[in-house]
Amino acid sequence: MATDVVKTFVETCNYLQDPQLVASFQRLCGVRGTFPEKASDESQHGGGGGGGDERPGLRKRSPGDGDDVVGNGAAVHANGKPSETRPDADDDNSPTRAKPFRRNSLTGDVGQEFLIHNKFLFYLFTFGTELGNEMFFIVFFPFLFWNIDPLVSRRLIVVWAWNLMVGQSTKDMVRWSRPASPPVVKVEVFYNSEYSMPSTHAMTGTAIPFCLFMLTYGRWQYPFMLGLCVALCWSLLVCVSRVYMGMHSVLEVITGFLYSLLILAFFRQTLDKIDDFYMTHAYAPLVIVVSHVSGGLLAFSLDSWSTSRGDTAQALGSGAGIALATHANHQLGLLAEPPPSALPLALPPLGAGAGALARTLLRSAAGVAVVLLTRALMKAAAIPLLCRLAGLPTDDVRRARQRMAVELPYRYVVYGVVGFTCMCVVPLLFRLVGLA
Repeated sequence: MATDVVKTFVETCNYLQDPQLVASFQRLCGVRGTFPEKASDESQHGGGGGGGDERPGLRKRSPGDGDDVVGNGAAVHANGKPSETRPDADDDNSPTRAKPFRRNSLTGDVGQEFLIHNKFLFYLFTFGTELGNEMFFIVFFPFLFWNIDPLVSRRLIVVWAWNLMVGQSTKDMVRWSRPASPPVVKVEVFYNSEYSMPSTHAMTGTAIPFCLFMLTYGRWQYPFMLGLCVALCWSLLVCVSRVYMGMHSVLEVITGFLYSLLILAFFRQTLDKIDDFYMTHAYAPLVIVVSHVSGGLLAFSLDSWSTSRGDTAQALGSGAGIALATHANHQLGLLAEPPPSALPLALPPLGAGAGALARTLLRSAAGVAVVLLTRALMKAAAIPLLCRLAGLPTDDVRRARQRMAVELPYRYVVYGVVGFTCMCVVPLLFRLVGLA
């Protein structure tokens, strides 16, 4: 009986990991590759793309496999132009040619053209995948801190940073390949150099909405089912978008979702204590720096460069900067928490005054501008300095940033300063100009 259960479980995992399942979902959603007929036929019979009985996603990837087929497979010629397209004969819709919308400047991976037959789903899942990218975090976390609830924002960031670190570390230990292309169409290529199990987009796309629900229910007045439905829809949109983009198998997305819920269960018991320690303990700044830096160093088990290393350092650097800002804000008396008698807090009415709305938008626009300016200035100063300290030429930034001696201090310093600016400096500026 136990053997049958294990066998069924393995067969189910094999099915959920099959790149053909991803390709079928993409075709259902109106995505078509520009693969030549020969490459497509080979992928159906176990050749070229690694389809067939061998499921490359279930094996551990060797160190040399990081440069597997880039973009959308063999349809790229030496001149970089796509071969003749083959849209399905029974599809009467007018397809739109597109290329992966995010180019990775460090890998040089630009991907290949594909055909979009359903623009609504393309824009929907593009939005869904952006909910797990850097620009969303730069806008969302500060907006929440400056305009809604600082306590919720800073605790949410603790969960986000460590959730991402655990996910990226697991990826680099498991070392599974991305879904093979062909048959999968790579609608996105930015993270193509990373390993694949679990999906860290699915993890952050689950951790953020469900942690937000966990932190706000009972503190704010809203129906339980409304909060649960919003969290679930947010998470599902991000998770499904990763399959649509061709970046993850169904199994990797499901694993990321469940893994994130497990991590949230741990933080549910400890988050209050962590936040109180960051604010009040005399040695909190030292512990913050040591824990975030050492956590990142322990996570970097790769023997070759990957974008996951930079993303991990970036998240931990941001988390360290924001935790230090939390300590500084508490010591300066800048954290004004509502008294227990004021809880639960009421959501602002939909018809809130135009003045309050304009003030919120002005705070957000000005604050994000300061944060982006800080990031740009820190990048411009940090990279050349670190290159000189490491004895590297400064004329090839892409290659320099792939060296650990440059990338790790660059990410920690730049995003640590950005995080501190966001949560401490910007609120002080708001007070000075009357926007607090």
